[in-house]
Amino acid sequence: MSMAMAGMIAGMALGFAGYFGGFGAFLLVAALGAVGFVAGRFLDGDLEPGDFFRGRERGDRRR
Repeated sequence: MSMAMAGMIAGMALGFAGYFGGFGAFLLVAALGAVGFVAGRFLDGDLEPGDFFRGRERGDRRR
């Protein structure tokens, strides 16, 4: 499945949740979608748990 198709399905799910369940349901679906996305990235091996907890190096400052 292409990323465009996955994005369209996610947008439709958020739209249905917002229309039928209100703003609270929209936020719940969006939050659970984000959790599922991060869990999927972990399972695919694209993310490591240390990516969230590792401190930045001294020369790796963002401005």
